[in-house]
Amino acid sequence: MLVLLFRILSKLPLPALHALGSALGWLVYACSPSYRRRMKANMLRAGFAGQLPQAIAESGKSIVELAFVWCADPRRVARLTHVDNMELVAQAKALGRGVIFLTPHLGCFEMTAQALAHTGPLTVMYRPPKKKSLVPLIEGARARTNLMLAPANFSGVRILAKALKKGQPIGILPDQVPQHGDGAWAEFFGLPAYTMTLPIKLQQMSGAVVILTYAERLPYGRGYLVRFLPFEQDLSGTIEQQARAVNIAMEKLIATCPAQYFWSYNRYKTPDGVSRQDAVEQGATSDEKAEEKSL
Repeated sequence: MLVLLFRILSKLPLPALHALGSALGWLVYACSPSYRRRMKANMLRAGFAGQLPQAIAESGKSIVELAFVWCADPRRVARLTHVDNMELVAQAKALGRGVIFLTPHLGCFEMTAQALAHTGPLTVMYRPPKKKSLVPLIEGARARTNLMLAPANFSGVRILAKALKKGQPIGILPDQVPQHGDGAWAEFFGLPAYTMTLPIKLQQMSGAVVILTYAERLPYGRGYLVRFLPFEQDLSGTIEQQARAVNIAMEKLIATCPAQYFWSYNRYKTPDGVSRQDAVEQGATSDEKAEEKSL
């Protein structure tokens, strides 16, 4: 049913989809107290509370536009995709060491993979949906020409490592909360967050070039601008310092268009089996939830 709905929606013009998405964003914000508290708390902590109205609309667009990104004719999607600094990607690929693209939940992050797949093979890590009914839609839509999927588990890590060994690029969402044992506590917008260490380990293992990327959603449904930027942080030091370096890069990237970040994501949750004590020692407090409820 959901696949059929997305296929129907994909026929609509992108401006119409974004208009629907804006309405959806406000509807969810009005109906879900927990969603509303988390979004407000995260934006306030990061210093972007003034952009809350825009972020509410953009969050809805990020859902509805998936019908266009996943199900519309690829040629139609390509016509609305603009790319900035592709020469950076070409230079990195020419080195033959592989490329690690770090893409936070910013803008239409699904579009970055689509744009890169037009230039050659790309393997991206993804977390399989918990609901089996979503598998045909998500996996079928993402696995397009030149785009391979690696599940967020040990077998997926091996797939990513093999791709880098071949000199091929991979894509990872570094601001996604990892599972137990796959991360380190590092500050993210002023509060310790359990941060993925996989990109760091893969880079150190392969010597791959790290590139930051995101797809900015253009106003009035005019399409997307996929941007590529060099990773300029120092990845030496302890694993916690390395994780903090990745978070600093993400913070700078998010600051370029903060209204389009996925602020409702529970970035500060503690995964099962992970000790919160280390985070408490770094400044996290047990009344975090109380702080959110007070907003």
